[in-house]
Parts: sequence; C-alpha cells; structure tokens
Amino acid sequence: MTAQPLQIDFVSDVACPWCAIGLSSLQQALTRLGGEVDARIVMHPFELNPDMVPEGEDVIEYLGKKYGRTPEQIAETQATIRERGAAAGFEFGSRTRVYNTFDAHRLLYWAGIEGKQVQLKRALLQAYHTDGKDPSDHGVLIDAAQCVGLDAAQAREILASQRFADEVRAEEHEYQAMGIQSVPAIIFNRRYLVSGGQPAEVFEQAIRQIVSEAK
Repeated sequence: MTAQPLQIDFVSDVACPWCAIGLSSLQQALTRLGGEVDARIVMHPFELNPDMVPEGEDVIEYLGKKYGRTPEQIAETQATIRERGAAAGFEFGSRTRVYNTFDAHRLLYWAGIEGKQVQLKRALLQAYHTDGKDPSDHGVLIDAAQCVGLDAAQAREILASQRFADEVRAEEHEYQAMGIQSVPAIIFNRRYLVSGGQPAEVFEQAIRQIVSEAK
C-alpha cells in the first residue's frame, strides 16, 4: 500500500500550552496511522504576546488582565492542561512567567531550512512548559537548538542579528489574513482546518477522512 502524502501546516506559539498538547496528540495520531500517510509537518509562527516586555510578566497577573480570570479559574485551567498533556504524552511543569517568543520563531524558521523544525519546536515547548525556562533567552534557545543537532554557533549568530525577522512577520500576517486568531490551528493539505489541542483520536479520524477524500 502506497502511503498518501499529507501536508500539515501547524500554526502555533511556543508560549501556548494547547499547542504543546496539539502537537503531541497529532504525532500520536500519525504514529497510529503508521504507513498509511506520508506526513510533512511545517511550523508557522503566531505570537500570543507580541507586545510582551523583555523581562516577561507574571503568568497569573497576565492571564487575569488579558482574559479577566481569577487566580482560582487559572489554577483550574492549568490542572486541566496538565491532565490533557499527560494523556497526550506531554508533561507540564510550573510556568510562573509569560515571555515574548519572536526570537524563538526566528530560530524555528531557520530550523525548517535545516530540516529540524519539528524537533526544535518540541524542544522549545519542553523548555518552557515542562522546565519553566525563558524562551526569549538566547542561551535557552541555543541549548535547545544544539540538543536537536543544530549548529550552536550558527544559532547564536542568527539570534544576534535580525535574520529571518521579515520572513516570520510575513508568515504571521499571512495566517492572520486567513482568519487565524487562535492557536493551535492545524491545516491539512491547505484545505481542512482543525483548531485547538484536540485528542489524538480526533486528529486520527480527521486524517483518515481527508486521505479518503483525496483518493
């Protein structure tokens, strides 16, 4: 049986916990599908906190101000996220601050050229959501790049410059113009949109239907 090609455009932000759940669930679904599909995942940038100050902001204060939630409501949501993460095979640790992620997106753009984009995305999601590290810190970004086999010196050089800034901005504007206002947004074969950190079963069912229609 010939595997069906499947283009997956994954619009997301390193700062987004549901993006970590969504990516893990998607990869679970692809594993279950085995040789039925030949999937190519491409990461695209979305910034939840584009105007964040360099030092970041306390997560409780930020979420309360942005969404009008009480600390108790935030704690309930975080408990749900931990449960959903565990089901998807992703461990959430303690995240006390929210940061800007633009430089992380620049590095991810470069990783796509180097064929290591999904690996770097997972490493950055783990660095922030599991280990509580600052994804705007260049040292954290360089360590993540190196741990997935990317050249640390080249990563450092990119981060010290403004390389790929225009490309990241262009992609952000492209997906905003398409109506993407929340993430994760997962687009299959440039036609079918699945939104949110869905369970693996939802992704598996959607992919089977898409592949069936494509035949």
